[in-house]
Amino acid sequence: MALDNESVHNDGIASEEVERGLRAWPSTRDDEIQQSIQAEEQEIGHEPKSEEVITSGISKVFSRKSAAASSWADVGPAPDGGRKAWIQVFCTHLTIFNTFGFITSFGVYQTYYQTTLGIQPSTISWIGSLQIFLLFGIGTLTGRATDAGLFRPVYIAGSVFQIVGIFTMAESTEVWQLFLSQGVCLGIANGLQFCPSMALVSTYFVKRRAFALGITALGSCTGGVVFPIIVQQCLPRYGFPWTIRIIGFIMFAFNIITIALYRTRLPPRKSGAIVDLASFRDLPYSLYCLAMFFNFWGLYFAFFYIGAYGRNVLGIPYGESINLLLVVVCLGFIFRALPTYYADKIGSLNTLIPFAFLCGIMMFAWIGIHTVGALYAFAAIYGSGSAVVQALWPAIIGKCSKEQDLKKAGVRMGMAFTIVSFASLTGPPLAGALIQYGNGSYVYANAWAGASFFVGGILLVVTRWSLVGWDWKARI
Repeated sequence: MALDNESVHNDGIASEEVERGLRAWPSTRDDEIQQSIQAEEQEIGHEPKSEEVITSGISKVFSRKSAAASSWADVGPAPDGGRKAWIQVFCTHLTIFNTFGFITSFGVYQTYYQTTLGIQPSTISWIGSLQIFLLFGIGTLTGRATDAGLFRPVYIAGSVFQIVGIFTMAESTEVWQLFLSQGVCLGIANGLQFCPSMALVSTYFVKRRAFALGITALGSCTGGVVFPIIVQQCLPRYGFPWTIRIIGFIMFAFNIITIALYRTRLPPRKSGAIVDLASFRDLPYSLYCLAMFFNFWGLYFAFFYIGAYGRNVLGIPYGESINLLLVVVCLGFIFRALPTYYADKIGSLNTLIPFAFLCGIMMFAWIGIHTVGALYAFAAIYGSGSAVVQALWPAIIGKCSKEQDLKKAGVRMGMAFTIVSFASLTGPPLAGALIQYGNGSYVYANAWAGASFFVGGILLVVTRWSLVGWDWKARI
């Protein structure tokens, strides 16, 4: 804004020019900055001043507005690549290796605890389901904390819980001890690390978000393969305590790497509620959260029980039951990477829908499986479908909204995780209870899990309709 000499000597015109210039600036949401600007406006707009004083006042307003320009709205677009962005992907991969990878391998412990401790399957399932519940459920708090700029202290706290949990698990000999160490302590650690890291990496990508999050999700595959192999090879030689300690040392090393390399991109959003209830007035977001509740309700049934089914129903040895779990997990390497790569081209939700129905079909197909070969085929196909579901669903959270706001990436993802957490908490124990109700038959559990996937798949279709109607060519 420029003021000529004539207007400087005319106080009324100068005041009018200043006020008009101030109104021309974009508004800011920062209350403190707005109050400061109003104070400057009063100072230079209502008292006669010389040219130097007026110019000084205008310069101050310029500086105030420049400070506002560094707020959330002006941080710039996501880089969608670059060394720093891919380092965050690598770190999140290691985080998911330690958290979800360890949970994915719970079928190893389900079978071992059932055999050595003689505990009912549904009772043991509460340990694993509590881990998943806390991993997702704490997301509402940790997601908001990430938005507020507290990523690093939250993540480090999770590292401490993780190391304490894994090494106390190594010393556990009774169910209540395992419940506290493996279920509660490691579950809290997972919740403090998983959601913040997923929210952080999503701020670096928009167009390639599905692919980036797919690479991070591969951590559950690498962890889900490495941890069972360690158990399979070390448990007969070194016993349970030292097997778990070896896993603990691996987790400790990966925590050091991630803490050193993680970098946040967005400035903190100090204001705002922990729960953004207004988000649930967004119909696509609400429908998507409900859809994923039903998908996750039946998702971990196979991960927890396929080994037990092979051992208790088909009579295969413990080592081969671990191989079944490895097949489920290993197929995830391919089907977490390829579909997520193409999801950015044809749409993440478009890709997710058929795989949700595939999982439902395979759950019903499990009812007719009575041979080891057929069970391996089931493990391969279901492992592929479930891998896509787990890899893609976080990437869609930010897209299932007509108002895409990176400022709320953490809190919206955290709320979705919390909703899914209740499905993950109740699903495996419910499956175990249905198996007990059927006197060891898996038919009731299979039918329930299959129906859950189909309900989830239908709700995903409705979610898509709420976004783009019946335009099947739309990329969403």
